Amino acid sequence: MGAYSELEKILLSLFDASRMSIFQRRRQHQDLVARFKTGKETTEIKVPISPLSIAGYVALSQLPVLISDPYDKDELARVHPRLRFADKFDKSSSFKTQNILCVPILNAGVLLGVMQIINKKTGSFNDTDLDMARQVTDILGQKFRYELGGTANAFDSLLHQGLIEEKALKELISSSKDHRQVVQRLMTEHRVQEAQVGNSLSVHYQVPYLAYLPDKYHLYQNDSKLNLSYLKRNFVSVIADVHDNPIVLMAEPNNAALLMEIESAMGIDVYDIAVGLPNQILQYLGEGSGGAAPGEMSEILDEIGGSTEEVDDHTDELSDDAPAVVRLVSRILHDAKRLNASDIHIDPEKSGPTRVRMRIDGVCRDMNQIPKGHHSAVIARIKIMANLNIAEKRVPQDGKLTFGMSGQPVEVRVATIPTVAGEGVVMRILASGGAMPIDKMNLAPSNMTRLETMIKKPHGILLVVGPTGSGKTTTLHAVLGYLNTPDKKIWTAEDPVEITQSGLQQVQVSPKIGFTFANALRAFLRADPDIILIGEMRDKETAHAGIEASLTGHLVLSTLHTNSAPETITRLLDLGLDPVNFSDACVGILAQRLIRTLCSNCKESYNASEEDIAFIRRQYGDAYIDELNMNDSLTLYKGAGCDECGGTGYRGRTGVHELLGMTPELRSLIYKEGSVAEMKSQAMDDGMRTLVQDALFKALKGDTDIAQVQIISGAE
Repeated sequence: MGAYSELEKILLSLFDASRMSIFQRRRQHQDLVARFKTGKETTEIKVPISPLSIAGYVALSQLPVLISDPYDKDELARVHPRLRFADKFDKSSSFKTQNILCVPILNAGVLLGVMQIINKKTGSFNDTDLDMARQVTDILGQKFRYELGGTANAFDSLLHQGLIEEKALKELISSSKDHRQVVQRLMTEHRVQEAQVGNSLSVHYQVPYLAYLPDKYHLYQNDSKLNLSYLKRNFVSVIADVHDNPIVLMAEPNNAALLMEIESAMGIDVYDIAVGLPNQILQYLGEGSGGAAPGEMSEILDEIGGSTEEVDDHTDELSDDAPAVVRLVSRILHDAKRLNASDIHIDPEKSGPTRVRMRIDGVCRDMNQIPKGHHSAVIARIKIMANLNIAEKRVPQDGKLTFGMSGQPVEVRVATIPTVAGEGVVMRILASGGAMPIDKMNLAPSNMTRLETMIKKPHGILLVVGPTGSGKTTTLHAVLGYLNTPDKKIWTAEDPVEITQSGLQQVQVSPKIGFTFANALRAFLRADPDIILIGEMRDKETAHAGIEASLTGHLVLSTLHTNSAPETITRLLDLGLDPVNFSDACVGILAQRLIRTLCSNCKESYNASEEDIAFIRRQYGDAYIDELNMNDSLTLYKGAGCDECGGTGYRGRTGVHELLGMTPELRSLIYKEGSVAEMKSQAMDDGMRTLVQDALFKALKGDTDIAQVQIISGAE
């Protein structure tokens, strides 16, 4: 800072100016930072590398500018149509910027920073000032490069690490026709790893290196006119992270003219810049990735988009069996399975392209867009695969399709719903494979002990309750897996059968032909069962049949869509069940939700704040808080965000549970048809802990964070 203040005096005198600032490029953030000393304080100004400020534009274009009046919009527009003067600095002080000389600080063709000289005392800055500024920035560039630990050439870092000899590198560069071939030959002929080459480029270009990570990054979708062949030719891909923040990925990010073209075509103000290897960039664009890249989507959409400019509302250019449409639907299904999505949403828009979204770990993510004119062809293709009526577009339809991935069949439940903008489709990817072991369900020890006691009873009814997608079927099959021994005959009626287990007789109900849950249950009673699983108690008839089956010496497992365990009792009584019969039959009710778990790679601990401790005490309740064994220095956990979890801090989900057990005291309340609050109070006295209490237990254990507990407590 001392050296800078000396330099500042010299340069201000040299240019006869009032103020100056040197902006330094921040390598990992893609913005510029200028530091000023005011008294004892050091303040920072950060500006993005974009036309939103004069310094940002100079960094983006790598061209110097002379601005005689920064408040003259016409003058700014002549430099760049979207150039803006960031006047917030003027507004925050009595200082007024009158003219600006701004010059990029470059070394070996790489941007390192920007020098900005403000307010020439006599007249405006001229070409002599500009020549002098260039000489100054040349010297600064050499100094900056040394300070930043950068390299003069793109592959110098490999030399420093001893990964290649200097003579061999010079020979390789001189005998290669382009940058792509140099990178390729470094890896094939000299056995240098991708990451080592990428990090060498990162050090040279002063931008982060991004490898091909299709699970963390997807192609950025907007209405830009960027042509796929143009992107491939220039080795550029515009990608986005899970938060949809755009990143311009380039093989040579110091190509300012190319970056300006991309920036102009994209029409976005803020984005990051990163360096990638040419082949990795092509993978994002759908080339050479064995058909498994989300980048292939861009190629298919490019093919579809190229078929027509304007499509009439009543005609489809592409039919449902056109190769591009078939590949597009196949790609969507494969991407969803690879990303472990639970649902795919194909949402038509009244004006504009159709959105394709996927629910991953319980959160919807925008994946890509289908041109509006080809929406009907895509829907028709899905309907054909699911054996639905393609001519009927006015009423909802339900079906099922199967596709193969890695030699395994994947089943998908399909629901079409007519909207004002056209037919929408939601596809639920059904869980494939066997049952989860009961000890992997992450039940709290007290819940595990009580559940084991309940399911060992020879007869009765156990209900698992919660909203759609809360893991009820997974839990029931985990329980069945525990009970599935050769001495037990187990029948299941499901819609559809998702999880298969050997030793079980599994039946798929079909309400369309009158084969309902209630009918299946009656059939099972004639088939000598020990344990019966009924997929869902949808109506009074099924509930009655389930109660009767449990009272005649069978263990019955089923599900219900209710929010909490005590609420389930009043719901069933409202259906018209006899309170005496139900309370005698019921052995327990397990309510559950799924919450996001912290990424094991970037999970970090921190000391809980007073607000956190107050929240935990309030939600857990003073009567039970001692169970948590809290002390003054409570440790909680959070996800920092990393490549593994796509920067979210979360990876995967786990269950939180609320287990109500039937006791004589609770039975007497049910006989009297007591209120939900009374039943909840009695159940908690009997050992039940609420969903929020269980979520807090898991937050203290380090499975999740307080933010996820707040979501559960808000839903309560």
